[in-house]
Amino acid sequence: MNIDIERYCSSEEVLETMQKKNAFICDMDGVIYHGNRLIPGVKEFIDWMKQEQKRYLFLTNSSERSQMELRLKLRRLGLDVEADHFYTSALATAGFLASQVGGGTVYVIGEAGLINALYEVGYTMNDINPDYVVVGESRTYNYETVIKAARLVRNGARLIGTNPDLTGPSEMGIVPATGALILPIARTAGVEPYFIGKPNPVMMRQALKRLDSTREETAIIGDRMDTDIVSGIESLIDTVLVLSGVSDKETPTHFAYRPKLIIDSVKTLVPSIGGMQ
Repeated sequence: MNIDIERYCSSEEVLETMQKKNAFICDMDGVIYHGNRLIPGVKEFIDWMKQEQKRYLFLTNSSERSQMELRLKLRRLGLDVEADHFYTSALATAGFLASQVGGGTVYVIGEAGLINALYEVGYTMNDINPDYVVVGESRTYNYETVIKAARLVRNGARLIGTNPDLTGPSEMGIVPATGALILPIARTAGVEPYFIGKPNPVMMRQALKRLDSTREETAIIGDRMDTDIVSGIESLIDTVLVLSGVSDKETPTHFAYRPKLIIDSVKTLVPSIGGMQ
């Protein structure tokens, strides 16, 4: 991309525009924390949002944890955030399925966060003839589950992935994520899965609805160009790329689109301690 990223995405004017937004959708890993380490300035950022009565939602493509589990994780890191400020791909998937087939049946490859979200919208587990096969992150994934899921899909179940991510972070390093786990099932069944999580605008629309916010008054903050930033762009939401995660200043030059603003971390958004470098 032959544009001056520094010039277009790092101005005080754009920063002030973002600070005036009424609502924020924030990614978590790389924006709020790294593993079990809080990123500097996050506490001040959350305190600022509360003080200014900003609406905010912490959004994650992971489907493993429930809202309460995410709240407890942040509490262990010294942050007090109510459970309803978290939104996961499990909740987005459950909401999508409920809008398609109310009270349907599902075969799940995933963890408790996904299973419970589906139960809460009236779905029941079925490993014989389900309406859907849903795949999320799983610690019990094996050859037998792949065979079973593929057969169910070939028999008519529709294949859903909670997110398209091929890899995800863990304390041990990079691990396979939903996009990698669902691939053998899709190839065996001869179908293409439908993914709900970022960058699908479905998840962004549901997030805006939960925030009771419009696109114009909202900004999305993330550390990944291929999920967070493209999610905002495809949903017409202003985007903020933070360099506290997987991206650096060169990363946007490798993409055909660019964020509205690039900052070192969310600390920059806090007027009393931030400001462009």
